[in-house]
Amino acid sequence: MAEVIGVRFKEVGKVYYFDPDNKKLRIGDTVIVETSRGIECGKVAIANKEVTDEEIVHPLKKLIRKATKEDMRRLEDNHRKEKEALKICEQKVAEHKLEMKLVDVEYTFDNSKILFYFTADGRVDFRALVKDLASVFRTRIELRQIGVRDESKMLGGLGVCGRPFCCSSFLGEFHPVSIKMAKEQGLSLSPTKISGTCGRLMCCLKYEQDAYTDLLKHTPKVGAIVKTPYGRGLVVETNLLTRVLKVKMDNTPDDAAPQTFKVKEVKVIKDGYIKLNKKEMAELKDLEDK
Repeated sequence: MAEVIGVRFKEVGKVYYFDPDNKKLRIGDTVIVETSRGIECGKVAIANKEVTDEEIVHPLKKLIRKATKEDMRRLEDNHRKEKEALKICEQKVAEHKLEMKLVDVEYTFDNSKILFYFTADGRVDFRALVKDLASVFRTRIELRQIGVRDESKMLGGLGVCGRPFCCSSFLGEFHPVSIKMAKEQGLSLSPTKISGTCGRLMCCLKYEQDAYTDLLKHTPKVGAIVKTPYGRGLVVETNLLTRVLKVKMDNTPDDAAPQTFKVKEVKVIKDGYIKLNKKEMAELKDLEDK
């Protein structure tokens, strides 16, 4: 076991463990730590706690210090310089006629490196651009190509639900999202219905999946044969959240409307299964890619 603190370097970013060096810290404290990128400033997201050795990426680096007023002034100065650097880089990209879109700029805390994040449809030869930027800023330059999901996380915005993007408000990391999840949750497989502003499957499909998986265990699926208070029937529609089924009764005419029952009112004789159309899945495969 080892005592650690969890530090986050972006408002909604991944949490990394550090050795608190026998200091007690609280959530929200600003700290200075050494990372693989150099000296960085971050906020404590997890106060002192003990974790197993398996949860730690060795070697575990120690806390340098709690941030001072001077550190905070440097951080503000870095943010100001980032805005200027973005404008300069945009000009240089235009001069070099590169097919890329700048998304964000980040100075490391100690100014040892400037990172430029961009999106592009394919690979971009930016070697000349890096040399040009290095001559302007007189420090190490790194250009990092990111995906559309990362772009949305950095820029933020409102989703189709009217709320801020999940990725930029509370999701620290991206997790794989699949068409199968949308199918199991009973959603329309229209790309406009299940994709976010980034053009990929909505992140909420993933973190809501556990609830739907549990509901599916106790809800007859479409195609199930069930026994109802009024006889046998075939489940033609389900609503997992309301636990309501629509059942086409065997003892009614073919053109009769299905009857509605609650899950607890029926008994499953033979359950159905969720059909995954291979052609449909192939057409929507691009929505799964990061």
